[in-house]
Amino acid sequence: MRRTWDEFVIGEAKEGPARQITAADILLHAQETGDFYPHHMDAEWCATQPFKKRMAHGTLVLSVMVGSLADEINEAAMSYGYDRVRFIAPVFIDDQVHARAEIVGKRDHGKNPEKYGFIDESVVVLNQSGETVMAFTHIYLVDKK
Repeated sequence: MRRTWDEFVIGEAKEGPARQITAADILLHAQETGDFYPHHMDAEWCATQPFKKRMAHGTLVLSVMVGSLADEINEAAMSYGYDRVRFIAPVFIDDQVHARAEIVGKRDHGKNPEKYGFIDESVVVLNQSGETVMAFTHIYLVDKK
């Protein structure tokens, strides 16, 4: 699929599949990133804290949810980055999370507006109870026609 900047419509939305976050996910993410903070790894320590149990890394949830929305290959677009990433509520072991995304903005590329544009996609991540646990804007750099 080759979908250009001109073909994206503000307001179009999609939803990714639910994904369970497991203890194995947390361990693997800790090994990959070096983030072994007790909030993620130490159940006994967590029992003494306000949330009482281990929580997933925010960056783990972010990466899994971005992947869940990557359902089509579009050779005209690439990820440019993420803005306003907020970890609103914790995600615990065995929570089910899913992402909802909506195109909320389009703008020209500052240096090459004839060739490229940016698409802003607002993403909200919800847990199994419908509680918002994360929100961010995914920015895409997209070819123009």
